[in-house]
This record gives sequence, C-alpha cells and structure tokens, in this order.
Amino acid sequence: MSLPAVSIADTLDTESIQTTDAAPHAAEPGFTDLGLPAELLRAVTDLGFRTPTAIQAAAIPALLSGRDITGVAQTGTGKTAAFGLPLLAAVDPTPGVQALVLCPTRELAVQVADAISSFASSMPDISVIAVYGGTGFLPQRAALKAGAQVVVGTPGRIIDHLERGTLDLAGLRFLVLDEADEMLRMGFAEDVDRILSDAPNARQTALFSATMPPPIRSIAAKHMTDPVDIAVSRQSSTVDAVRQLYAVVPFRDKVDALTRFLQVTEGDAAIVFVRTKEACDQVGTDLIARGVSAAVMNGDVPQKEREKIIERLRDGRLDVLVATDVAARGLDVDRIDLVVNFDAPGEPEAYVHRIGRTGRAGRTGTALTFFTPREMGRLRAIERATRGTLEQIVPPTPDEVAAHKAATVLRKALARLDVGRLGGPNRMVRDLLGEHDVTADELAAALLALAAGDDGAEPEPPPEPASFERDRKTKVRSASAADRAGRSRAPFGRRYRVAVGHRDGVRPAGIVGAITGEGGVNGKDLGRIDIFDSFSTVEIAADLSPAALGRIANARVSGRTLRIEPDRDDQQGRRPWAGQRDSHGPRRDGHGLDHDHRGGRAGRGGR
Repeated sequence: MSLPAVSIADTLDTESIQTTDAAPHAAEPGFTDLGLPAELLRAVTDLGFRTPTAIQAAAIPALLSGRDITGVAQTGTGKTAAFGLPLLAAVDPTPGVQALVLCPTRELAVQVADAISSFASSMPDISVIAVYGGTGFLPQRAALKAGAQVVVGTPGRIIDHLERGTLDLAGLRFLVLDEADEMLRMGFAEDVDRILSDAPNARQTALFSATMPPPIRSIAAKHMTDPVDIAVSRQSSTVDAVRQLYAVVPFRDKVDALTRFLQVTEGDAAIVFVRTKEACDQVGTDLIARGVSAAVMNGDVPQKEREKIIERLRDGRLDVLVATDVAARGLDVDRIDLVVNFDAPGEPEAYVHRIGRTGRAGRTGTALTFFTPREMGRLRAIERATRGTLEQIVPPTPDEVAAHKAATVLRKALARLDVGRLGGPNRMVRDLLGEHDVTADELAAALLALAAGDDGAEPEPPPEPASFERDRKTKVRSASAADRAGRSRAPFGRRYRVAVGHRDGVRPAGIVGAITGEGGVNGKDLGRIDIFDSFSTVEIAADLSPAALGRIANARVSGRTLRIEPDRDDQQGRRPWAGQRDSHGPRRDGHGLDHDHRGGRAGRGGR
C-alpha cells in the first residue's frame, strides 16, 4: 500500500514521517524549497539535481533544523544527499574533524566520501577523506593531521585511529550511521557503540538503515535525542523500474543457464549475486572460461583490486561482476541493467537490496532470480514482500543463443554495408564462388554460422527437469568424474609460473581475471591451475607476445605482482611433480589445490 508523500512543513513538527518514492506529492518541492545554503544549492544545481527524492525532501529540512533523525531507506533512494548536504551545512573551515560518517564497507565509504566531496565543490576550504582498512594507515593519518573536517570510514579503522590518538572527536558536530543494520550484521555492534560513546553528547545524529530491527531501535534510544522517524518505501518504485523474472533451474545447470541468458541479453553490464566466497570464485571462473568478460568481488579481494574492478565496470571494460552481498554493498554503477540472483536470497529484504542495483538514474532494469525446485517457498516470500508477481521464463536453448548471435551479426553486417569500401572482400568472394561449386547464399549462411559460433557440431540435448535430491547426487557424480579426468588428461598448452600462492590468499578466479584482463587471453585458452604455498602454475594454450607477458607480469593479485614466467619444470607438457611439495608440486595434505579451469576442480587436494 502506497503512503502519501509528506509536505516540507510536516517534517518540522511531526515526530514520525512515512513517505514513498513511488507516489510523489502533488506539489513536489524543489531543492530551492529545502532551506539549503546558497553554496550547497549551487553545487546541487551544477550536479544536475532538480527534484529531491522523498527521503531528501523529508530529511534535509529536519536535519537543517538541528533534529536527530532515523531514516528507513533502501539503496538507491538518494539518502547520501539526504544527510550529506545538511552535514556540509553544519561544518565550517576550521581545521579538525567536525563530521563523521560510519559505513559498513570500504566500497560504500569511498562512494559516500566521493559524493560529499562533489556536494562540497563550492566549499574549497572543506576537506573530505575516507578512512578504511586494507590500505595504508600513514596517508590517512597525514590527512587527519592536516585538518580534514569530514571523515567517512569503516568502524574498524575508525577505532584504530581513536586508539592511536590520530583521530580526535572532541569537535564533532554531526554523526551519521549509514546502513546501520548491515554494520550490526557484520559484527560491528561493539565498535559502533564505542564510537558513539566517545563522541560528544552535544552533536547531531542521523541513522539510516534498510530495516529497523530492535537492536537498531536500541542504538537510537541510547545515543540519539528525540529523533524524527522517517520511513521511505522503495518497494513499489522498484517493481515499476525493474522487470522481475525468475527461472526454475537445477543446481547443476545454473552456470550453463546463466551463460546462455548473458549471451542473449542486450544491455551494458550485469551483477551476478552468489551466497558464498567460494561460489563467487567458482562462478566467476566458469564464466570467464566460457568467454564472458567477468570479474569477482568478495571479502578476500584486496581494496586496490576492488577499486580497479569497479573502474573497469564503470568505463565498459568489464561486463559482468560476480559478487557476494557484503562485497557489493555501496556499489553504484549506472551501467548495470541486469541483476542475476544466481543463489536465491534467503530474505526478501536482501532481494530488494540486490535488485536495487539496477533501474537507477531514470533507466529501466531487469532482475532474474534462479530458484531450484525446492526453493519455491522463497519465491512466494519475495512476492509477498514486494506486493508483486515475478514473471517465469525458461532459459534459452543453444539454438536460440545461436539465432540471437546470428541476428546480431546480420545487424552489424548491414551497418558495414552502409560504410562501403568492400572491394577487396568482394573480389575474394567472387573468386571463391568461381572455384567451388557453392552458391552465394550457401557461402553467406556458412559465414554467418561461423560468425555466430556455430561450427556445425550436434547440439547437446537440453537438460531434463530434476528434483533437488537427484540434482545434488548428479553433481557429486559429475565432480568425481571430473576429478578422475583431471588426474589423467593430456597437458593443455604451455605451463607458466606466477608468484602468488596460498600464503597470499590467492584464489583461481583472481589469477584467471588478471591473465584474461591484462593479457587479452580468452578464458577458454586457460587450462589447469595449481596453487602452491608460495607460487602457482597455470596452463595457457594461447601464444603470449612479449608485450602481453609484460602486462600480466605487472598485474597484481592479492597485493602481489604476478611476475609470470614459463615454468622451468614444464618440458613438453611433462608433469614431473605429482606428490611432491611446494617448489616441485602441490601439497597433498589438504592445503593444496588442483584446479582445472575448464573442467572444474581435480585431485585430492581440492576443496
């Protein structure tokens, strides 16, 4: 049920405000009506903002009037501006920390800091910094010492600075908890309580959360003064902006189904959500092996690599990101027009959070969720929570994928005809037709089939529907067969050695992503990956130029450069080190890992 929008006057004398982005008030206020200082209003106008969202229209006047607020708001509702603009109105050029924003993840901290910096474009004496773990402590200390007024950070690193005496909250005027429920879920409850207790009592506090469970209410009661409650429902607008689909797919068929969906989807970029870090690595590796431009983001990916991945996603060098929920927190990329729930979320709130990554900035988006036959209860829970109905679709068949690719090639061919300058190819076609008993139609059809990836091989029959139990048993049997095949198969290409291993926390997906991203190698040209204590080996079928080897050698995985070089033990594909250790081969005591990039994990050391 949609709730009426609230007028600006109501925000100043009503203790509890409920509103929705899906049903704007008949007389929508503009940013000029919110009471913002001239310099902030100028920055908002320069950024192209015209009409505030519901959370902005309700929260900004309340915060400018000095009130504490609690805001129930999902990702994508504009809450960063809702607290960021009043925050900047509360600080002055005096050096020292006057405003603090706590975020659950590094990605969100960077994003929020960037947004507040953009709002402060007309305030040259105001410095905004982000502080978080996984990166150097000294530059953060220097920025704090230089007098930064606004700090955006993760609870753990903020505690580090407090304990080392490099962060002084004595002059704090404004404190924000962003995505408070996620901070508590990640185990930051004690850190948040410590920071709030250390902050001066005479401060203004804003708390934002996607949900408002009892622990969040307890924080508000303990650390806030008579807060105004603002609730923004985004679910109905999510349903309007995002086409929501689902498919019933047995577990063993998920990667193949996902690959085919991606192959027929017209769009810019996609996020694929999985439940665990291990699944994140495996799905990302499998997609790359199938020729998809993909990368993985989970809690084991170092911060600098995360920033590079996000930049590649934004500028179009990366099309698919496989991520866990925690790693994707705060990720805001306008190119994303498809969200795939590879693993169906356990809670409806998580579903709404996930699909909120698309359908932004006036764009439409698509959300596709895979359910195994035993997970239909989750579908019904999601439909109840979103007050909508998800549309069931069937994964495309290989023939449909080939037809889609062929149609794409034909469109490109027609565009190429319009350009002209086809004298050379015309002559080659005429010569070939004169030399062979083939018609122009037959030749065109063969060229089209090749361009679409159809080599004439008999297509595999579509998978039969299976129950969850049979699906799980088949998966175990298939994995065992892959193990046996991995131990006895012929060598695949040339074997190279890279200078990262178990001690660096490296995973196969990181190695695959670096080699394909930096070396221009197709995922299908990568074979077996063996991870050892201090290094790893990978089989590569493609010929690597010196320039490609140089780029791969300088790529960083788990904080270390790969320093790729031909494996000195690789003599005509010989594998001399089975059962030996470290510099000669993988450990067989449960800590090693054999990984066949094309055929799954193999060997007793697999996990």
